[in-house]
Amino acid sequence: MNLFSQLSVVGLLAIGELFVLLTGGIDLSVGNTMGLSCMAGGMVMASTQNIAAGIIVALAIGLLCGVVNGYLVGYVGLPAFIVTLGMMGITRNADYLMCGGIGINNLPEGIKMLTKAKVLGINVYYIIIILLFILMGWILSNTKLGRNTYAIGSNKNAARLSGVNTKLATLLPYAISGLFAGIGAVILMSRFAAVDPNYGSGNEMNAIAACVVGGTSLAGGKGSMLGTFIGVVLMACISNGLDLLGVSPYWQGVTIGCVIIGVLLIETYSEKVRGKSKK
Repeated sequence: MNLFSQLSVVGLLAIGELFVLLTGGIDLSVGNTMGLSCMAGGMVMASTQNIAAGIIVALAIGLLCGVVNGYLVGYVGLPAFIVTLGMMGITRNADYLMCGGIGINNLPEGIKMLTKAKVLGINVYYIIIILLFILMGWILSNTKLGRNTYAIGSNKNAARLSGVNTKLATLLPYAISGLFAGIGAVILMSRFAAVDPNYGSGNEMNAIAACVVGGTSLAGGKGSMLGTFIGVVLMACISNGLDLLGVSPYWQGVTIGCVIIGVLLIETYSEKVRGKSKK
C-alpha cells in the first residue's frame, strides 16, 4: 500500500508522458502543470467549498496546458523541448503568482473521501489508477489514436503520406498528458486536503524516468503501457528503498538522473549492435 501511495501520482503522469514520448516529443511541463492545476482547483474549492467545481477547474487547467503545448508543437511546428520547457516556467511561476507563495489548507473535508474510500480494504483510487493503465493501454493497442501515435513516432513523413492528420495526432497526446496532470492534481488535493505551490515540481523527471525504464524510446515509436507500469513500480521501489535507507532527497534526484542516462546508454549500444548484425 505504501508503494501504491508513492507511485499513484507519478503513475498518472507517466501515462500521459508515454503518449507524448511515443510521438518522438517530450513534455517537460507535466509536473508543474499538475501543480498549477492543483492550485487553481484548490483555490476554487476553498473559496466556494464546492468539491465538484474545484475538480472541474483542475482538470480543465491541465487539459488547457496540454492543448496549448500540442497546438504549438503540432500545428505551429515548434520544438517540443522548447515549448514544454517554456510551459514549465509559465506554470511554475503562475502557481506562485496565484497564491503569493502561501499554501491553501481550508479545503472541504469531503475531498479526502476520494482517496480514503476503500473496497475490501483496498483504496478505491488505487483500483482506478490500475483501470486507467488498462484502459489507456487498450487505446494504444486497439484504436486509431494509438496507431497514429506510434506511426508519428516511427516515421512522421510516412504517416502523413499514409493519410494521417499528423498535426491533430501530435496535439492529442499532449492534451492527454495535460489531462492526466489534472487527474494527478485531484489525487494530490484529496490525499493531503491542502495545496502547496511546490506540488508537482520535479515530478516530470520521475514520469520520464518511469517510461524510459519501462522500455520507451525517447526517439519515439517504441514503448508500451505495460512496460511503463513496470517502470513506475521499479521507480517507486527505488524511491522507497532510498527513503528507508535514509538517503537525502537530493541524492535520490541524482539516482534518477543516473538511471535515465544509464538506460539511454544501454538503448544506444543495443541499437548499434542490432545495426551491425543486420549489415
